[in-house]
Amino acid sequence: MRLAIKEASRALGCTAPNPAVGAVIVKNGRIVAKGYHQAAGLPHAEIEALAKAGFIPHSPSPILHHLKGATLYVTLEPCSSHGRTPPCTEALIAAGITRVVYGATDPDKRHRGRAARILKEAGIAVTEGILLEECTTLNASWNHRATTGMPWVIAKAALSLDGRIDSPLHLPSRRWITSAASRKAGMHLRAKVEAILVGGATVRTDNPSLTVRGIKLPKGHSQPWRVVWSRSGTLPKKSKLLTDAHRKRTLVFSAMTLRKALQELGKRGVSSVLIEGGGQTLGEAFKAKLVDEVRFFIAPVIQGGKVPAVSARISPAHLTDVYYTKIGSDVMIAGRIKRD
Repeated sequence: MRLAIKEASRALGCTAPNPAVGAVIVKNGRIVAKGYHQAAGLPHAEIEALAKAGFIPHSPSPILHHLKGATLYVTLEPCSSHGRTPPCTEALIAAGITRVVYGATDPDKRHRGRAARILKEAGIAVTEGILLEECTTLNASWNHRATTGMPWVIAKAALSLDGRIDSPLHLPSRRWITSAASRKAGMHLRAKVEAILVGGATVRTDNPSLTVRGIKLPKGHSQPWRVVWSRSGTLPKKSKLLTDAHRKRTLVFSAMTLRKALQELGKRGVSSVLIEGGGQTLGEAFKAKLVDEVRFFIAPVIQGGKVPAVSARISPAHLTDVYYTKIGSDVMIAGRIKRD
């Protein structure tokens, strides 16, 4: 199962709106094949592994391969319904797999546990919950969307010791508050999410590109959606988000609450959103209790600006699973919002 998890890790950030899944086939104590789901619309991990073992599932004339006595290890319960591809359970039965071992159960109540029933009825032994925590953590954001309909929301800010995200009005504008090392860490964070959201004021003031740059990305990784939440919907026509090479990856939501905008992203299959600002947007996110995780990069400077990182009257939001990381000259404080 650890090998299957390693396979699944190769797909992180590449499979939206699907989960990252890895699979390994073992027979007589020997690894026969490994596979992972590479992208939505491509074969699932189980199918990829079966194909590498010489079995071509769902083919009118499949290449027969004797897998009786083989065990398939997979990080997530095999799919049991038709989507973009046929159900994996059918292929496993057709291939003659004798035992299926999976880690996490499908969080969608429509499918949860269904694969186990189908496989057992076909005479295949099933073992569930192996390395459950590790397998579940692989797709924490996807699990969250599958159960709530909402994407997992990370609040990110680069701020000074006095909690400001801008420069004082009497000083020339300072582009960066935090160090180059923190900015690089921020790029790695962008690369792990499916959407980056800012408010309309941030677009009008900073004209950001919200792209992932300066770091090596996995093969098949897509530029995250760039999302603008604007009450008016009025943005400068020459904004980078509307004119650059990734303009088709830009979404603008107006005349709706931030909660509604996030719900719309969930309907589009977006499982994780990084809210990068500005202060009013982060304030609304905390005020409406939409934030699930926090990543604040704090620089050792007293900035004296006017804009706080969170510009709203909010109820205290306590963090759990907190950790602190020194990045360059800065400190990153991270944790999950503690729910009542």
